[in-house]
Amino acid sequence: SYFGDKSSYVENASTLNLTSSSSVRGLNSAYIGKTPLSSGRSVCRSHTPLMGYSVTSSSAVSAHTVASVIVAVVEGRGLARGEVGMASIDLKNPEVILSQFADNTTYAKVFLSNEKICNFFNYVLFPPSSQNVTFTTVQRKYFNETKGLEYIEQLCASEFSTIFMEVQSKYYCLAAAAALLKYVEFIQNSVYAPKSLKVRFQGSEKTAMIDSSSAQNLELVINNRDSRNAHTLFGILNYTKTPGGSRRLRSNILEPLVDAETINTRLDCVQELLQDEELFFGLQAVISKFLDTEQLLSVLVQIPKQDTVKTAESKITNLIYLKHTLELVEPLKAALRSCNTPLLKAYCNSLEDTRFQIILEKITTVINDDTRYTKGCLSMRTQKCYAVKPNINEFLDIARRTYTEIVDDIAGMITQLAEKYNLPLKTSFSSTRGFFIQMNVDCSTLPNGQLPSEFTKITKMKNTYSFTSADLIKMNERCQESLREIYHMTYLIVCKLLNEIYEHIHCLYKLSDVVSMLDMLLSFAHACTLSDYVRPEFTDTLAIKQGWHPILEKIAMEKPVSNNTYLTEGNNFVIITGPNMSGKSTYLKQIALCQIMAQIGSYVPAEYCSFRIAKQIFTRVGMDDDIETNASTFMKEMKEITYIIQNANEKSLIIIDELGRGTSAEEGIGICYAACEYLLNLKAFTLFATHFLELCHIDALYPNVENYHFEVQHMRSSAGNKEKIAYTYTLSKGYTEEKNYGLKAAEVSSLPSSVILDAKEITNHIAKQILHRQQSTPEMMKQRAVYHLAMRLVQTARNSRLDPDSLRIYLKGLKKKYEASCPVPRQNDEQQ
Repeated sequence: SYFGDKSSYVENASTLNLTSSSSVRGLNSAYIGKTPLSSGRSVCRSHTPLMGYSVTSSSAVSAHTVASVIVAVVEGRGLARGEVGMASIDLKNPEVILSQFADNTTYAKVFLSNEKICNFFNYVLFPPSSQNVTFTTVQRKYFNETKGLEYIEQLCASEFSTIFMEVQSKYYCLAAAAALLKYVEFIQNSVYAPKSLKVRFQGSEKTAMIDSSSAQNLELVINNRDSRNAHTLFGILNYTKTPGGSRRLRSNILEPLVDAETINTRLDCVQELLQDEELFFGLQAVISKFLDTEQLLSVLVQIPKQDTVKTAESKITNLIYLKHTLELVEPLKAALRSCNTPLLKAYCNSLEDTRFQIILEKITTVINDDTRYTKGCLSMRTQKCYAVKPNINEFLDIARRTYTEIVDDIAGMITQLAEKYNLPLKTSFSSTRGFFIQMNVDCSTLPNGQLPSEFTKITKMKNTYSFTSADLIKMNERCQESLREIYHMTYLIVCKLLNEIYEHIHCLYKLSDVVSMLDMLLSFAHACTLSDYVRPEFTDTLAIKQGWHPILEKIAMEKPVSNNTYLTEGNNFVIITGPNMSGKSTYLKQIALCQIMAQIGSYVPAEYCSFRIAKQIFTRVGMDDDIETNASTFMKEMKEITYIIQNANEKSLIIIDELGRGTSAEEGIGICYAACEYLLNLKAFTLFATHFLELCHIDALYPNVENYHFEVQHMRSSAGNKEKIAYTYTLSKGYTEEKNYGLKAAEVSSLPSSVILDAKEITNHIAKQILHRQQSTPEMMKQRAVYHLAMRLVQTARNSRLDPDSLRIYLKGLKKKYEASCPVPRQNDEQQ
């Protein structure tokens, strides 16, 4: 839903009518001051805390006191359930704030999403008086993501236009924006002027922000080649056993944590699960038995408007699921009892809630003890029929006896037919056909190669025949009538029971939260057992020793080549060069993936790793046109770098894989140089891969720049004495010595040799004219050495755990390194 294609999103959000492309008509004026209600059942709400702000733009509306801040909220359904889209506007301030994030049933992120929305929810949760909040229902057709994007394109001031890059695939916040702006238009009786609003996207303050383009580039939840392929970060970490655990993992990957204490609490749990085999397998065994607790809760708290056989059957099923879930609380508590980490202990204590037992006791007074969730539609139908204990309702007992007799009669009738025709018939059942007859037999063994004429609706798959008869159809109808009676009477008993349970049901929110979190932590531990991952530390340094790409490890037959990474406040900008296919893009993505893994509480593919918490992760990768937004390769590059420049800060991790390649070499180098200089002023950790070798000389001016390159080896082939390049995928300090590696790659292709010779000659001519190496002066070299010494001393003062003797040795080493990196003064300098 977050970054998937639009078709899957629409399928999961059928209740929102988001596919409607028809224009949104004005609301009926008869509803002014009231609620513009939907004619259908599906409505969504625009929430309005009243703050004594009266709108007087229309006499019809002036009597209606309207809020200063208006918030529209919408939630996804199906696979996208838990995705929350929000849009808010302050009528005194022309600024629209959009938010979209994945949340769980406690809606913790909804309450913490941003200051204005948080203030609104404080009104909802703790209203000073009953008249401080107005809930306005708005027809679902107004929650239209296409219309929302149109509104933003029309109304957003050009200065803030990079918002499109953030929200163009975040359908829920766009849907909320459409409803919000239409509602404001309705209450104000006026519209905003074109290009007049400030529009900004704001995620949850408790999580890092990863824009949709970066999530796509890094293949966090969707594989770019094949959406069904599990070679994504989500795919390699997803060993969850419940739908809730899977959703939680997905939402964490898209929005990693930014609080080191919370992350370390999770890592403590993963460490204990890895060290205590009994705890790991005991917990996994219990967790795997849980159904979708969040889905169960969602259905239980809904009261249907019409009592149909389907709703009755659904309520009975859900009560059985509830009983099954509550019976797992004690085993889960028992599995957690031996744990030591604070978070696991807290989860164990939360399961001591007496309400679990109260609900279960109420259920077992009415529902049979041996009624349980089972797989298979017939066995589950039997469980529903006999769920309620006998002697509670006399008519229900009679109906059940009738049902049993009919089922027995069906089995008897099929046995008689088998004897009559001397065929191996057996009774089968499906939810759509009811009872039917099946037979495994070769066609040649049948009389005349055909089934008797008494049998109808014959289907054949290999040697298996499925069919029915007129008598069996009639008996199925009788069976259904009997079932309807049973379900109706059981439903009345279940509804009465649920009414008694509702006041205690909130404990299930806590349970679903515990189960999904434990499931995710078990999944992290499971992933560690399959790979040599290590626990990350959190400092002010990004240091990865022998790290590798986690997704590539699953794809490749052997472990990928490992590389080191080191960025600090004093060396926060790394330029990476190397030939095509040498491993630059893989390396850059690997760092971002490791950062995300660390921030969600997972172990990381490395021998050792330390991370600085990143509050935003930006990537600029790839060189493709974007036909959806009518953007050329170059314009797409410019939009992406503009977005990074406008939003990055000192807590960002920035990954740029090529820039300025969509225009001429001179302009490309100029743009790259200028962009680098701008980013260098930030304290963000930036990794910049480029083919422009001129960029490598920026380190002469800026001491916080480091150059690295991917090594290649040259080999002569015995056949034809041609030179070949062997890729080592190993990162080394300094910039690449390889020249014209594009030409070398072209030689391997099918280009005519005459074209390649001409290209080499022209390249050499241009190189002599425009490529000038910038030499470092002794003064620059000394300044650089002083800068590096100062930064290392600051870092040592902040983070050193060395004893005095070791510290003395380390400082002496720093002094020697400093003296070695200072230029030797010339003789005339010494005389002066």
